[in-house]
Amino acid sequence: MASSTVRPDHHDHDHVAERLLRSAAKLSYDPAVEVDWDTPLDKGFHGQSPEWNSLYGTAYWHEMTEEQQKELTRQESASVASTGIWFEMILQQMILRDIYRTDHTDPRFQWALTEIADECRHSIMFARGSQKLGAPAYRPRRSVMELGRVMKTVGFGEAAYAGILVAEEVLDVMQRDWMRDERVVPFVRTINNIHVVEESRHMKFARDETRRHLARAGRARRHLQALIVAIAAYYIITSLVHPEVYVRAGLDPERARREAAANEHYKARLRASCSGLMEFLGDVGMLTRPAVFFYQRAHLL
Repeated sequence: MASSTVRPDHHDHDHVAERLLRSAAKLSYDPAVEVDWDTPLDKGFHGQSPEWNSLYGTAYWHEMTEEQQKELTRQESASVASTGIWFEMILQQMILRDIYRTDHTDPRFQWALTEIADECRHSIMFARGSQKLGAPAYRPRRSVMELGRVMKTVGFGEAAYAGILVAEEVLDVMQRDWMRDERVVPFVRTINNIHVVEESRHMKFARDETRRHLARAGRARRHLQALIVAIAAYYIITSLVHPEVYVRAGLDPERARREAAANEHYKARLRASCSGLMEFLGDVGMLTRPAVFFYQRAHLL
């Protein structure tokens, strides 16, 4: 757990938080006014870049009508957003626990609350976006939801911040593609742009805090936390696409799940999106053998 005790590297980390606080003051968004919530959904658009769809490039994708393809991308976009909401709720609780005893005048404390405020706005934004896409509240299966409770209880320090990275780095790469893609419905592009801009600060802080916490962690703690983060990454990635999205697009869910599971194009996209993250985790000693097993199962390595 973090404390208010001053350490040799304390001021360096303060400087990072101070820079992020200044950046947030200059460039932050209010999704309630920045996103066009009033214009009716135009079903002529996709909800995500098609190349990021779980079925893109499969035989089933080529058999689908254009309308089905667009509906599936809208449903998958909403499913990704719903998974993001779920994990952001876990991370917010972990960060609050981490800063519980921190000096309130510490810039790290103030930045952490700023980040939590951002995440609250993002979750509301994703929820409204999913609703506008005509999607239900996609949630991970019950067992995964309960594992989330375990993570927020046993994970601390570096697990919270490395968890932010594994959740956000994949989303960052895919959303950078979506926000530039004119095939994607405009309000989703705006949502993605807001998230990318504000999450870039969160990821900077997460990397800095991960290094700070690991600097005082022994081998056993580092190995345990590395495993917790890797397991979390596996369940985040495998929960991005809810099976119900295929039903909503009028597809045979069993066939769709089989073809998605074998889709090498999608797996290659995931690995490419995580190359920087895996390099970072390797640098800080969190790519242990058990952790690598779960990253490989999630197609992140």
